[in-house]
Amino acid sequence: MTKRDEFWTLPLTKLNSEEWEALCDGCGKCCLNKLEYEDTGEVAFTRVSCKLLDAQSCRCVDYNNRHHFVPECVRLSPGSLKKVAYWMPQTCAYRLRHEGKPLPDWHPLLTGDPESPHRAGQSVRGWVISELAVPEDDWEDYIIEEGL
Repeated sequence: MTKRDEFWTLPLTKLNSEEWEALCDGCGKCCLNKLEYEDTGEVAFTRVSCKLLDAQSCRCVDYNNRHHFVPECVRLSPGSLKKVAYWMPQTCAYRLRHEGKPLPDWHPLLTGDPESPHRAGQSVRGWVISELAVPEDDWEDYIIEEGL
């Protein structure tokens, strides 16, 4: 399979698997643990990351087998986006395209540089802590107040 020119402007349902995976900007924000309040439906992002997130590369250390280690990890697809887009980061390419919005100007597909999200301050590089180091009961202490 090959990627088509400017495939990211196409409807998500028209992307092939290689194009779908290439939409990811490598920010790591989706790998942050979130707290969802049942009474309000509000979602709070924390600085606590999934145990499989490499905090330097902002990528999963075992992406192909992640569901074996983290069964609740979302299987993102055009169909599942309808259910999960509300808790994805506002800058996420999948969420943006689902909402009919363009990619941010720092996205690697536009810059040609996989480091652009990090240089733009749009990744979790350097400020997350693994869930292996923080008891789940303490995650509220790590809530991110600013929007993602």
